[in-house]
Order: sequence, then C-alpha cells, then structure tokens
Amino acid sequence: MRDTRESRLLLVLLVAIAFALITVDIRGGEDSPLDGVREAAASVFGPVEDGVASAVDPVGNAVSAVRDSDERHNRITALERENLELKRRLGSKDRDRARAAELDRLLKTAGAGQYGIKGAQVIAVGAAQGFSWTVTIDAGSRDGVARDMTVLNGDGLVGRVTTVGPSTSTVLLATDPDFTVGTRMEKSGELGFATGQGDRSLRVQLLNGRASVKKGDRLVTFGSQADKPFVPGVPVGEVVRVDPSGGDLTRTLQVRPFVGFSKLDIVGVVVQPPRENPRDTVLPPRPAKPKPAPTVTVTTTPSARPSGRAAAAE
Repeated sequence: MRDTRESRLLLVLLVAIAFALITVDIRGGEDSPLDGVREAAASVFGPVEDGVASAVDPVGNAVSAVRDSDERHNRITALERENLELKRRLGSKDRDRARAAELDRLLKTAGAGQYGIKGAQVIAVGAAQGFSWTVTIDAGSRDGVARDMTVLNGDGLVGRVTTVGPSTSTVLLATDPDFTVGTRMEKSGELGFATGQGDRSLRVQLLNGRASVKKGDRLVTFGSQADKPFVPGVPVGEVVRVDPSGGDLTRTLQVRPFVGFSKLDIVGVVVQPPRENPRDTVLPPRPAKPKPAPTVTVTTTPSARPSGRAAAAE
C-alpha cells in the first residue's frame, strides 16, 4: 500500500475501530457481544495452540529429566565417595592389625635371641635407587643405626646395613647375589656360607662334603667377629634340596629363606648384640607330628560244639 492521504485515513479508522471493540468487550463483561467472535477464534486457533504445547512439553520434560539425572548423578557420586572412604577405613584397620601382628612377631624374635633392636619401616625398594636387592628404612644415625648391623624381622634374617644417613639407611637384602653370610645347621652344627640368588632360593655351601643333611633341615646365622655384620642365631631358612656331592670337599644346598622379601614392612636393626650365642633357640618350634590313633584288634574263638554221641546222651 502506498503512503497516501487515503491510506493514512484508513489506518486511523482501523485503529479507532479496534479501540471501540476493546471498549465494548470490556464493558460487556461475561455478556460481551464479542464472545461469539472469540469462540470462533478459539475453535480455529485452539488446535494450533495444543500442538505447540505438545511440542514444547517434551522439551520441558527433558530439561526436568536432565536436572533430575544430575541430582541422581551427584548423589551416586557422593555415595561412591562415602563407600570408598569406608573401604579405606576398613582397609587401614586391617592394615593396622597386620602390622601389629608383624611387630609382635619381631619383638618375640628379638626377645628369644636377646637382641637389642631399633624398629624401622621399609619406605623404598632398590629399583627406585638403582639397585636390585636393597631397601631403604626410616631409621638412621640419629636412631643409633650404623653400617654393618644385622637387620631382621619376625621371620628371620633380612640383610645388613650398608649405608647410613641421619634419618634413613640402606639395607642389602639376603637375596642379593653379592650377599654372603655364615650359617650353622640346626642340631648338627655344620657350618657353611649362604649366598643370595635373586628371586631364587639361597645357595648354601657346607664346608663338610659328607655332612648328613636332608630336606626340611634349618639354618641360622653363625655370627661374625664382634657381631658385625651378623649376630649369631638369626633364622636363615629351610633346606629344600640337597645337591649330590659328587665327591667334592663341600656340599651344596638350596635353602628357602624364612623371610618373604617381596612384602617387607616392619623390620628391626640389631643395635645391641646378645650377651650369649642363642644358637637354635630363636628358631620356632617345629609343629608336633600327629600321633597315629591306636588300633585295637579283637579276636574271637568259636565255641566248641558237642559231639553227636554227647548230644544223644542228653
């Protein structure tokens, strides 16, 4: 439509009519003469509004679902954190009980051998330091630890101290190939030298090639001069194989160490040697062999039957 005088008059007229209709509708209230027009418009545009509403509702529902999902996710995350914390607490209690039992075994071993010890904890393994068979403990010169002291735990010989710092020390384990310790057989007293073989059993060379040795025999440390680097009587291991002597002057044994080197935790450094050689007293008592149940044999003799003549006489 062009912007002419006639078009402007028409626009003013339409605006005036619109205001008039609004005024009539407001004044008429519920009996407004425009109700019919309104109903007709509702019948025409109502389905469109319903369609729009039905299209919008899933979006609103989706937004609510996402909001609820976030709340559930947050709740699940909180529950998972609580569960992990509970497991950590339970795990720490189990850990504390295990360490308490390990410390108890250490104290019993030290008491049996009359060793004065300084308790320590393994805080690093050799791989972190460039060595293969060493560990670091959290005790050093400030705790009275010195080089060439014996290290043990509740099961037996762990190794010896090689380097010492103010608060930490390095321990060469008995499994290291450079580790050698003098040994003595239980009861027989046969002497030998045990050498580490990494993750395999210890190799023990007995000085007596004709020594009578069998599987299950046990060994302890023989001890060193001035008790350094080894104090006597510390359990070393149990014989698992006796190699044929082949006429050699010495005899070779394969010995399984008492100590589990892959799970070291609480150890003790012997800072005071025993006054007397404990010999075999530190070894745990062997389990008693079950006694065979006594068997009772019952024999029965058949009763004598009377002869035919005797029976007739009766």
